[in-house]
Amino acid sequence: MTSSNEQLAKTPLYDLHLELGGKMVPFAGYEMPVQYPLGVKKEHIHTRESAGLFDVSHMGQVLLKGASAAAAMEKLVPVDIIDLPQGKQRYALFTNEQGGIMDDLMVSNLGDKLFVVVNAACKQQDIAHMRARLGDDVEVEVLEGRALLALQGPKAAEAMIRIQPDVADMVFMDSREIVIDGAECLIGRAGYTGEDGFEISIPEADADRIARLLLAQPEIEFIGLGARDSLRLESGLCLYGHDIDTTTTPVEASLLWAISKCRRTDGERAGGFPGADIILDQIVTKAVNRKRVGLIGQGRAPIREGAELVNAAGEKVGMVTSGSFGPTIGTPVAMGYVATEYAALETELFAIVRGKQLPMNVARAPFVPQRYHRG
Repeated sequence: MTSSNEQLAKTPLYDLHLELGGKMVPFAGYEMPVQYPLGVKKEHIHTRESAGLFDVSHMGQVLLKGASAAAAMEKLVPVDIIDLPQGKQRYALFTNEQGGIMDDLMVSNLGDKLFVVVNAACKQQDIAHMRARLGDDVEVEVLEGRALLALQGPKAAEAMIRIQPDVADMVFMDSREIVIDGAECLIGRAGYTGEDGFEISIPEADADRIARLLLAQPEIEFIGLGARDSLRLESGLCLYGHDIDTTTTPVEASLLWAISKCRRTDGERAGGFPGADIILDQIVTKAVNRKRVGLIGQGRAPIREGAELVNAAGEKVGMVTSGSFGPTIGTPVAMGYVATEYAALETELFAIVRGKQLPMNVARAPFVPQRYHRG
């Protein structure tokens, strides 16, 4: 959070948010729209049914340049960066020496450079981390003032292709440089809602024009942070600082899929990243005391972050790290950490809310089908 006497930053689209009735709140040091007149629930449903446009310009955008950039970056993450094909992007994790997660990020191979997008609250630390650890042969160029828009939903591609037909052949996790209405942009086919869509990095001078061009398409509405959170939660996607942080390892966080096979114990480039010994040992031995799980409430009351989870005997066995009402499925959804023996699907637990025990079941996340365009 930002203290009241600290100056909040504004994204290049701040004036447009005000013009369109965005309700602005402090978030990661920025003034950001939490919702528009449509309201959080309708914004959520609109994104699931049509297409939503999100201003995520508060995220950190960085270019890594130099022949050794991929090899150097691979030493900081448990992910295959060296063999990441040109025109593709990959989800990655910065880990520390204890195996904890410092941040989660996206890395794109644009041929002569890597494009890295990091979380807003972590970007200063992440930039310092890369500058300190990547070596003198890698140039770390921070893209200041640039906008980042996420267009998400089943009709996102239809609208985007109308504006720039060259994106039609892109599939999930493709990434490329492209011109949109005269602006030199970076675009990836990915997102944070579980829906098909695109993330578009736009020069600051072109941001307002491109945003208005997108909003002029009949499918698209501006969507705030409130619906962004409920959308990502329904899709089982972690929020850094809540569901993952420096106290959680990728194995505890059920992010095993994010550790490339070539970096695991029997892989051709095993280890070599911070905390590798701890993380790789946890993969082999499965010796973790807690796991991140999905949870579905049996009643109607949403279960919020921080709620204690207890077993039938009233003993504390975990805690909720994200929770909301899922408008798409019509029931409360949450994620949290529970003692490993309670992590099996269908296990009944109870969330303590205002002194009452509300029943929840461990459930498979995502809670809604992911609809990425894989070709």
